[in-house]
Amino acid sequence: MSIEVVNESGAEVDEENLAALARHALDALRVSPLAELSLLLVDEEAMTELHVRWMDEPGPTDVLSFPMDELRPGQMDGGADEDGELDPALLGDVVLCPAVAERQAKEAGHGTRDELELLTVHGILHLLGFDHAEPEEHKEMFGLQAELLTSWRDERGRS
Repeated sequence: MSIEVVNESGAEVDEENLAALARHALDALRVSPLAELSLLLVDEEAMTELHVRWMDEPGPTDVLSFPMDELRPGQMDGGADEDGELDPALLGDVVLCPAVAERQAKEAGHGTRDELELLTVHGILHLLGFDHAEPEEHKEMFGLQAELLTSWRDERGRS
């Protein structure tokens, strides 16, 4: 699995931690081991531009997801060809804004690292087609998000 983390935000972020978390989530969701994911961390100005351009909403947001291929959880084959050979699949991009995450973390009473982890998993779930517009969708997505974060933190001795 290829996970690229690019930090253009100017904030100090543990990129290795976010990449390992992304790998944990994708493995748990049984996404093809040949899938490619990009995590991009940007400042508020860049996030505002993306938010306005793609969501037609003002100001910066915490996370945006830009899916590429139609990968879903449980697709271990990731698009095998007729010979059963695995083809790499470009999952997409998750864009995070550490400055917004930091403010949200303070409001929620936890650290910025925890908030960035939550937003990373949230963004990955959106790439995989999960949404939270309807009550049932919200319940499913946020339940899965909580499970993934709990298993990640349990593995590392963090609660």
